[in-house]
Amino acid sequence: MHVSLEYIGEKKFKANTVKSSYILDCKEITPVEYFATGIIGCTGIDLVVMAERDGYAVNNYSVRTEIERQTEVPMKFASMHIIYTFEGSFDATRAKRYILASLENYCTTVNSIRDSVKITYTIIYNGTTIADKESIASGAGSIEMDDGFGGACCS
Repeated sequence: MHVSLEYIGEKKFKANTVKSSYILDCKEITPVEYFATGIIGCTGIDLVVMAERDGYAVNNYSVRTEIERQTEVPMKFASMHIIYTFEGSFDATRAKRYILASLENYCTTVNSIRDSVKITYTIIYNGTTIADKESIASGAGSIEMDDGFGGACCS
């Protein structure tokens, strides 16, 4: 992976990736907010990719997070609660398996912080809460786990 930033003035950067470029406007969105949205974007896309690979669509989908930060500099994330709300035609067990596969195996960003940040999740599927403030297994990134999905995303 290669990424770069070019300062273009007025607290803005042009972000460059291998595939594209975009503007980071640090007056509007802080780098920490970009980081947080990157985390939930990574786990968010995993659900879509896994469901589509299995022939399902995900509808009315949103992912949001509540983050508590430490009070001392560098004000690291202390805890993160991720809330998934979506609809689909698959069963609730599969819905939860998709989310757990992302959180515990495939999402690079979540697995990069999981040893230092307490991560919990809530899943609201087809209008019903099927998981409420559950914790992911800490440190599981170093343990080989077979969830049956074979790795959906994000290289």
